Amino acid sequence: MLTFLKHNFLNPLNEFIHDSKSIGMVLLCCTILSLIISNISFSSNTFISFWHNNLGQNNSQNIHIGFIELPNTYLLLINDLLMAVFFFMVTMEIKREMLEGELSSIKKSMLPIVAAFGGMIVPAIIFLLFNYNTVYKNGWAIPTATDIAFTLGIASLLGKRVPTNLKIFLTALAIIDDLGAIIIIALFYGASINTIALLFVALICSVLFLLNYFKIKFGIWHLLLGVLLWISVFNSGIHATIGGVLFAAFVPKKSLSNLEIKLHNWVYFLILPLFVLANTSIALPNNFFTHLNNNLSWGIIAGLVVGKPLGIFIFCIILIKTKIAILPSGVTLKMLLAGGMLAGIGFTMSIFISTLAFDNLEFQDTGKIATLIASLIAAIFGCCFFIIANKKELIT
Repeated sequence: MLTFLKHNFLNPLNEFIHDSKSIGMVLLCCTILSLIISNISFSSNTFISFWHNNLGQNNSQNIHIGFIELPNTYLLLINDLLMAVFFFMVTMEIKREMLEGELSSIKKSMLPIVAAFGGMIVPAIIFLLFNYNTVYKNGWAIPTATDIAFTLGIASLLGKRVPTNLKIFLTALAIIDDLGAIIIIALFYGASINTIALLFVALICSVLFLLNYFKIKFGIWHLLLGVLLWISVFNSGIHATIGGVLFAAFVPKKSLSNLEIKLHNWVYFLILPLFVLANTSIALPNNFFTHLNNNLSWGIIAGLVVGKPLGIFIFCIILIKTKIAILPSGVTLKMLLAGGMLAGIGFTMSIFISTLAFDNLEFQDTGKIATLIASLIAAIFGCCFFIIANKKELIT
């Protein structure tokens, strides 16, 4: 019984690693299904347009209730509301790991933090080398993201070739990467600011702080305030998903693991699959490869496939050579490089940032397709390099 409680309520990191193979397979199946339906002539228009259907009577993107605005399409409902729940869970993971997990001390966190930084800055630089003077330059953040579910899913499929300590390192790296993505979205991909809505955000955060200060048990009042917080953020001009981030910041430490476990299946087996189905509903052009032969695609592919492993590996080598940090036990430099290649699987977050970076639907679709291609290449390269690295280790 104690073992069960420890697994299910005290160690969400192990819970995620345990389920990562299934999560990766579900998301892969959803991607393939969405692309197939979107490109079958008798169903493509219906499927693609479904996600853009209005929920209310008007044809605007948002429903207006007095001075409050709410999402008015299935796509916005998924990307703004359901993904706020995803960000809520991600932020709780970051908070818990910083309080008591792999990021709880400088010694533990230094390598994945610096690796994540390198894995974001180098892809962004590579993207801008392709796109600095083009209309695509606003997409610089697309190749900076690592998809934690797919990366760990592929690592799980490789079995014992990927040491447990490297999986933990990749998980910590991806969590920090998500934090970086959250900061980028908050700073660079918002709309015009609504000061009154921001004041409501500050007021609600103050009330949440007081609930924690007076040790009020996390419950219905927190949830109601969380809903109001999301509505306020949605109307503030900051991207609505940041509401989930702010709400998670006020979850008491003792409630983190329990909430993560409760949300785990809902987020990874419902919300993310819905996100993938909605955001990969892309009609592939007849001149597919010609359509992708542009600076935007090459910037994303080069950023994820080359920039990610290069940034992670170089920044880790600097820390290791200067003895600021050490390699995780049982992990070689070759394995670290292979892990960096797997981190080039951008997928969920890269696709999400593509929808924020551009208003032009053609640019969005190009960014999404390039992300899928880059993620596939990164997965293949990572798998092959892990197999080669393990064979050489066995020989030596």
